[in-house]
Amino acid sequence: MACADRLPFRAMTSVALAEELLLLAYDDESGKATGSRIGLDLGMAAAVLVDLALAGRLAYSDGSMVVIDETPTGSPLADEVLARIAADTPNSPASWVQRLRHGLRDRVLAGLVARGIVQDVDETALGFIHVHRYPMTDATAETDARDRLAKALTGDGTPDERTAALATLIAAVRMEPTLGLSGAAVDDAHRRLQEIAGSAGFGGNVSLDESTVRPSVALVIATLTRAIDAALGARA
Repeated sequence: MACADRLPFRAMTSVALAEELLLLAYDDESGKATGSRIGLDLGMAAAVLVDLALAGRLAYSDGSMVVIDETPTGSPLADEVLARIAADTPNSPASWVQRLRHGLRDRVLAGLVARGIVQDVDETALGFIHVHRYPMTDATAETDARDRLAKALTGDGTPDERTAALATLIAAVRMEPTLGLSGAAVDDAHRRLQEIAGSAGFGGNVSLDESTVRPSVALVIATLTRAIDAALGARA
């Protein structure tokens, strides 16, 4: 594929996929992250690329992520990434996932604090070490994400595009336990999330013949899965 076709303008939602991942991964009361920190950082980096692909701003072309529409999305973080990719030499999804993960968590947390969704609690340990916690102050966004995922897990059909993308990211980052699941339920949820990914065109075989959006998302997810396997070991 020499060049990705220009896609119609799509607005981004007020809560980014990277923000939803972080909210699901942080304990509401303690304000501390659960699960793998590097897994979450890689997942959020991929989520930014997925959001931009779903918004029709990025696409996979000739081995690289390329900007196909420089129109700002209205999200400061997404627009900063969009500008970086537009100004840089074309790079693979793997390169961008690794580059974007550095410092991303702090940026996402700062945005959530500024909007009153979480609170920044700065505590001092051993008299001089600053430890930040981020307890929940407005659960609306997280509750919405959890409700959508719960319906997706128990339903038979394919959820809306955005929920399917979130479900796909959850499976790739191995975040099923954050949904309140344990034991065999984790494996059952993983299978269902992968089923959703395949039905939405975000997993399985990747083809660029008919579309750019869904295969572009699928290629980012495949890159994320490989990065998670490298960091955490192959999933049992």
